[in-house]
Amino acid sequence: MHTAMSTTEIFLVAMTLIFTIPYLIWRVGRTEYYAPLVVVQIITGILLGPGVLGAAFPDYYTFVFTPQVIQLLNGIAWWAVMLFVWIAGIELDLRQAWKYRKESGITAGLALGTPLLFGCFAAAGMLMCDGWIGPEAMTWQFVLGVGMACAVTALPILILFMEKLTILRQPIGQRILRYASMDDVAIWGVLALILMDWERVGKQVTFLVAFTVIAWLFRKLMERLEERDRLYVGLIWLASCGLGADWSGLHFMVGAFLAGAVTDSHWFNLKQMDALRHHVLLVIMPVFFLSTGLRTNWAMGGTAVFIAAGVLLFAETTGKVLGTHIAGKILKWKQGEASIIGWLLQTKALIMIIFANILLDKQIITSETFTALLLMAVASTMLTVPVVAPKLERMKEIIFRSK
Repeated sequence: MHTAMSTTEIFLVAMTLIFTIPYLIWRVGRTEYYAPLVVVQIITGILLGPGVLGAAFPDYYTFVFTPQVIQLLNGIAWWAVMLFVWIAGIELDLRQAWKYRKESGITAGLALGTPLLFGCFAAAGMLMCDGWIGPEAMTWQFVLGVGMACAVTALPILILFMEKLTILRQPIGQRILRYASMDDVAIWGVLALILMDWERVGKQVTFLVAFTVIAWLFRKLMERLEERDRLYVGLIWLASCGLGADWSGLHFMVGAFLAGAVTDSHWFNLKQMDALRHHVLLVIMPVFFLSTGLRTNWAMGGTAVFIAAGVLLFAETTGKVLGTHIAGKILKWKQGEASIIGWLLQTKALIMIIFANILLDKQIITSETFTALLLMAVASTMLTVPVVAPKLERMKEIIFRSK
């Protein structure tokens, strides 16, 4: 029967699976407390991929996920994640970070540097076995890439969780956003360093110089435009920056982040941008989660991948919480405050998955390492609310501390 189905029909079967299964798991399973819909979508992407259902039911996998369908899904996924990263860049508020630069610098530096160090040690251990480092990677690129994956904070998911905990607009929520914003800039800067291609360094320098000049002109243009035109022009800017970055070898995601980072949030209606982020997550990001799940690989054996994921999870959570505890000692925070901040900042999910996708695209990591990082990101994110919510309940007074 299925041989008579067209590519369009099979594509729509895939889209039906993408939206139906995670929604049913989320609603019927009532997972919201420990796994919001976005996390369930990521897990579903893994389950629908070649390593789980694809291995159990190979006929299902080859029928639904034909090369043509995967190509169509990838195109949607690329645009979805570009939009998401662009919005994350727009939401960065570095003015507040600069206003509280000493406190923000100490906290953000330790919250990034400590898990980065721990993650690099874990990556060095992985190098003792074959199958983890990608064919195009130098040792330092692999170690730094995995280390930075352990240090990443997922700013959009952090915002979602703080909304759920009703602290986003409170002083502590704004503090945590400052720390995460500074780390976000560092993360993309390190990624650009990892992706530097010395054979194409001329093209990359050309892109960065051209971007600097054109970004200045873009900002002047946006200030003159009416608000109703800014979003549309912003999308043109996003596509252009992604094209330029990919042409230079830096990857289109770096271009998407840069496009957002030089775009001021006050140019847009706040409610409109919140709605756009929500709709991107709802309407097209599930396709990215599915395409991510299709890239998972268990060829080394599930045990090895799960052990690696466990080691990386320990490295990132321990490093992040330890880093914020050291910052708390220096800045004389109240007891328990550092633990709350550290556990919120260790949220991974989307940004780390995007980061790992780029490393996989550039063959710096293998699909086995990608799978371990993906499992680590899911576990990290699912731990956040169950750990933080009771701590906040016991320490309500810190919610209103501005620094």
